[in-house]
Amino acid sequence: MTALSPILKQATPVVVDHAKGCWIHGTDGRDYLDFTTGIGVTSTGHCHPQVVEAAREQVGSIIHAQYTTVMHKPLLELVDKLGGVLPTGLDSLFFANSGSEAVEAAVRLTRMATGRPNIIVFQGGFHGRTVAAATLTTAGTRFSAGFSPLMGGVQMAPFPYAKRYGWSEQQAVDFALAELDYLFATRVAPNDTAAFLIEPVLGDGGYLPTPDAFLRGLRERADKHGIVLVIDEVQAGFGRTGKFWGHEFSGVRPDVLITAKGLASGFPISAIAASAELMGKAWPGSQGGTYGGNAVAAAAACATIDVISEEGLVENARVRGEQLAEGLRRLAEKYPMITDVRGRGLMQGIEFTETGGRGGGELATAVQQATTGHGLLSLTCGPLGNVVRLIPALVVSADEIDLGLERFGAALADVAD
Repeated sequence: MTALSPILKQATPVVVDHAKGCWIHGTDGRDYLDFTTGIGVTSTGHCHPQVVEAAREQVGSIIHAQYTTVMHKPLLELVDKLGGVLPTGLDSLFFANSGSEAVEAAVRLTRMATGRPNIIVFQGGFHGRTVAAATLTTAGTRFSAGFSPLMGGVQMAPFPYAKRYGWSEQQAVDFALAELDYLFATRVAPNDTAAFLIEPVLGDGGYLPTPDAFLRGLRERADKHGIVLVIDEVQAGFGRTGKFWGHEFSGVRPDVLITAKGLASGFPISAIAASAELMGKAWPGSQGGTYGGNAVAAAAACATIDVISEEGLVENARVRGEQLAEGLRRLAEKYPMITDVRGRGLMQGIEFTETGGRGGGELATAVQQATTGHGLLSLTCGPLGNVVRLIPALVVSADEIDLGLERFGAALADVAD
């Protein structure tokens, strides 16, 4: 009998029958409030009618139109629609299938454009599982261990994680920038450095917002040394944080932006955006791929952008995110095993610490498993596995947030007993 790889571990035992909005309906007859959204993918909720109709219509027209062989209308429309939401000046796009592919495309572009070999990443970042993307990932050794040698030319600098160091945010920012400058002086010369690569909110690294002052410090150094600033918006982008892009809080403009996950409400498509001048420095033949920019995925992405705009979902993410964070902070006051609630918008992390002889990772896993029993789907993250992350769809209602908090509280009570 064939079966899935035994290494694939399911976060929940749920088998989906169908799903709609923020709800997954299992084959067990139970209804689950989904605060995982496929790890931040189903941005407009499950099976939004406009997305479903766009995909259905496109399937009846053409499914696969390989976009370096023939062009298709959904991709041209998507390029135009993304132009309305991308930062000013990022007017050239390359499409792929996944976040990892887009990350690797960004690395390839920056090395070709600058003629420099080195990429600097920051501790706790997650950028994917393929060889180059895993090399760039420092959110946990499980992503890169066991298949060395990895890609060369990658250097890691500290991330300004204030709570870990026991400092104020400004102290952590000052330290991380000083250490970056020291790295330039001792390990990797600025004129050998092609790019900085960073998430505006660490994803698998524990749902830590990158301080605005740190992004501004990176922008200053990038400008000074001719380094390309690449911002990985795979998880934090497309309205998730309460702004369309997670880096917007800082006022910093990236040179390259990476997007995937919420781009098409569940269809596999990713992209990198850069200026036409920068993108034009990629070598001929270096960009391509069989399935990149798939017609059905592109049609779904166009519908996703329309829904986000028409339904005011970025603002909804901001307001519902504040509601969720406030409720989680109230729960944290009640349960000492919670030591931090952080995030932006509908991207909230709850950190657990050792209590009653149980480690923070054990507690986070216990709470995550208990939420399923109470009809709420959640996930864990963080290098130590001690963070539960809640990622509702951007369409989530106030009542659904309240219900999610109620069910999360019930799970906490179970574990605390």
